[in-house]
Amino acid sequence: MRINVLGVSFDNVTMAEATARGRELLGADGAHYVVTPNPEIVEACRADAEAMAAVNGASLVLPDGIGVIYGAKMLKTPLKERVPGIEFGTAMIEYCARTGKSVYLLGAKLGVAEQAAENLKQRFDGLTVAGTHDGYFADDAEAAAWIRDSGADMALICLGAPKQEKFMAKYGEATGAKLLLGLGGSLDVFAGVAQRAPAFYVNHNLEWFYRLMKNPSRIGRMMKLPLFLVHVAKEK
Repeated sequence: MRINVLGVSFDNVTMAEATARGRELLGADGAHYVVTPNPEIVEACRADAEAMAAVNGASLVLPDGIGVIYGAKMLKTPLKERVPGIEFGTAMIEYCARTGKSVYLLGAKLGVAEQAAENLKQRFDGLTVAGTHDGYFADDAEAAAWIRDSGADMALICLGAPKQEKFMAKYGEATGAKLLLGLGGSLDVFAGVAQRAPAFYVNHNLEWFYRLMKNPSRIGRMMKLPLFLVHVAKEK
């Protein structure tokens, strides 16, 4: 069952249910992709019909952002829980390592994907990284060919929203991968370039506040959250 929040249809799943579905998709025929919208991405979709179509066309639409959870609750259509994209991605990478499936890492600045690959291989014994490339390329079709030629079973597409969602919607089949995950800045975290918030902030749904404290220049992006809630209130 999907829950509509300002036009974006979220799968109403727990983390355990999401990862179970991810494993099913990885073993199914064809190409599938997963998106993890937060309030900022929802607002981007409201202004961009192509982005909205790409997000809603995903096989899994996971609520990554406490604002989405609050918004759904305000609309009297509550979601079960927040499903952070980086935690979902980590669980799927661990599954790939355990089952012998390979992963491709696409995105971030020069050298970040390579470092993320090294860190992940050390963290997950047996993980096969089929290939890596930074997010600076001019030809999306060529990038899809890199993934296809690598033979990867799963690809992390970390190009930022809504670029990564549009890429997966248009080129998912061309990559040859069974499952593509749109995970924004996750490669920076896997590479150790950026840090996730400490457990206190994560457990109290304050990751956004921690990121703002660490990087005050994010204030412009953070203002999308109150705007999102204003739009939810109007929708209600």
